[in-house]
Amino acid sequence: MSFHLPGIRSEIRGFTLFELVITLTVLSIMIMGTIPLAQNAARRQRELRLRETLRMVRNAIDEFKRDTNGACPIGSIRTGNIAGGQQGFNVPSDPRSRVVIDDCTIFSVDNPDRFPPNLETLVDGVKVRQRGLNVIGGSGINSNTRQATDLTDTGELTKVYLREMPIDPMTGESNWKIRSSYQTKDETEWDNINVFDIRSASEETGLNGEKYSDW
Repeated sequence: MSFHLPGIRSEIRGFTLFELVITLTVLSIMIMGTIPLAQNAARRQRELRLRETLRMVRNAIDEFKRDTNGACPIGSIRTGNIAGGQQGFNVPSDPRSRVVIDDCTIFSVDNPDRFPPNLETLVDGVKVRQRGLNVIGGSGINSNTRQATDLTDTGELTKVYLREMPIDPMTGESNWKIRSSYQTKDETEWDNINVFDIRSASEETGLNGEKYSDW
């Protein structure tokens, strides 16, 4: 038995096919509109990581360069902390540098500017001594022998400039474009003399319209 109340429609009206098509079309447009936003947000995050990585590595290169001031003069056969006033030298140093690099074997004769020879050196670290002490010692150039005065009362330390090998967020690899202090920014092949600057190996264009390799 069924009841029917006067004035109340008993049937339930559903959506027509046309209404469903319109609804799905609107939803599709909304979803498609959010995809580029999500992609741009992800790219922006990678760009931020790239800028931070470039800043970190460039700061490490500059810090390494500061620590070479007064170390390993060209033609020397031992390190000799001439920054400490040895042999009549008076080499001004950056107040931010508290140590001087004490291993001349890492520098080749082609690298008189004393920038790091490669990125691995920044990760592996180098032997240093406290700046300002009148210390003679260290390793001779292109020699594996150690001097009796290598270890003094001040001790010899290893300073690390980067915790790990930096990864390019845009390529996912450590395949940076490296430039020495004897190359222009337009040169594409590294001359293997030293590491003056690094750039991304990606040829893509950033959200700001510039190539990542130009950052």
